[in-house]
Amino acid sequence: MRMILPTQRDRLRVDSALRAFFTSYREADFRRAIRTVCGFYNLKMPTVEWFEYLDWGKGAGRTFDNGCIHLVHPENWKKGRKYNSMKQWVLTVHHEMGHYLLWTDAERKADIFAAGMMQGTNHTAPRARPTTRVRLTGSRQTAGGRSSR
Repeated sequence: MRMILPTQRDRLRVDSALRAFFTSYREADFRRAIRTVCGFYNLKMPTVEWFEYLDWGKGAGRTFDNGCIHLVHPENWKKGRKYNSMKQWVLTVHHEMGHYLLWTDAERKADIFAAGMMQGTNHTAPRARPTTRVRLTGSRQTAGGRSSR
């Protein structure tokens, strides 16, 4: 089964809105990101409630059957956590949206959805080109070792 994701332009728009919310805490930025995702899938926007911590500081988000999503606010995310980066928070938001969108086989598909939403955004590092030594002497150009004769 292939998962249908928003276009890269929409994913970049969602990513920039979530990044802006992480730094400025403006609700309009967060709503814009969620509205873009929900608009692509033609769903109503979920109810999002903010918390200082969930599960005694162990959890970062929770999605319920009634469409309500509980998230740790970025202001609280930044303090008192081992993994308090912006990338990790954005990944958590995408993961919980994956739970909201895909109810069957929830954990696996939510992880796949979150990884797909992060693909092509500024959070992913460009792949490094493999370094190879090219030997220019001899009758053939070979990579690395000796030529086969």
